[in-house]
Amino acid sequence: MSLKIDMKHSHNVLVVRLIGELDHHTAEKVREQIEKELAKDIYYHLVLNLKQLDFMDSSGLGMILGRYKKVSQLGGKMVICSVQPSIYRLMEMSGLFKILPMFEDEQDAVSACGVAS
Repeated sequence: MSLKIDMKHSHNVLVVRLIGELDHHTAEKVREQIEKELAKDIYYHLVLNLKQLDFMDSSGLGMILGRYKKVSQLGGKMVICSVQPSIYRLMEMSGLFKILPMFEDEQDAVSACGVAS
C-alpha cells in the first residue's frame, strides 16, 4: 500500500488528508509536500486529517512532531482529527496527545485554529 496526500485550505489553514500508510517510505514525501506549502507564507495553521490513514509507524510520528515544531515556530496551531483506533493507540502511547490536540472531525479541527469554515 502507498500513501495519497490530499491538500486543501480553509482561509489560512492548510488541511492535509493522509490516505493509506504513513511509514519510513512515505514520511519524507509528506514532510516535503507540507514544507513546500508552508513556505508559501499563506498558511499559519495545519490540520492533519487521519480519517483514511490505515497504518503509521514511528517515522510517521516523527514527521508529525517535526511539522508541529515548524508550525509552532511560525506562530500557528497544529491539530489532528479523525484518528483511526489503531493509530490513536500509537499516538496515545507516544504521548503525542499531550502536546497536539485531537478533534473528532475536520470542521471542528479547522474551527479550533480560530477560523470559521
